[in-house]
Amino acid sequence: MEKGWVEIFLTAHEYKATIAMDVLESAGIKAVLMNQQDTAYKSFGDYVVYVEQSNEQSARDLLKELKH
Repeated sequence: MEKGWVEIFLTAHEYKATIAMDVLESAGIKAVLMNQQDTAYKSFGDYVVYVEQSNEQSARDLLKELKH
């Protein structure tokens, strides 16, 4: 990922990553989702959500409940 962006959410489930993106974008926080799953074996790899470093704490606070 480019400089200035931080990993904020990591999951093996696409639906959880999508929910995280929706929560962040609803709060006005720009987020990027990267699909790092293996193309041949869908059971390997993760979905990673990144936000700009300046929004890191706000994003963590918003996603705190989603990680449980």
